[in-house]
Amino acid sequence: MTQELDAERRKLHFRSCHRGIKEMDIIFGKFADTVLADLPQDDLADYQRILELPDDKLFSWATGREDVPDEVRSPLLDRLLSLEHM
Repeated sequence: MTQELDAERRKLHFRSCHRGIKEMDIIFGKFADTVLADLPQDDLADYQRILELPDDKLFSWATGREDVPDEVRSPLLDRLLSLEHM
């Protein structure tokens, strides 16, 4: 799959699969495998922003332990955390 991606998307895919916390590697890796190739260019900057968020917060949001703050929420983050892509 990564062979077909442009350089920017390949970098994002690598970062998705190598986050540091195995659970987040799985969540982001599967998301990247499923949607990254078709993600509109406008959403790539938001995805990069999401990748910069701390794993512990992302994990808390994904498991429902904490609500996602309004200042970081986006449709793409909601899609990622919904785990519909799994």
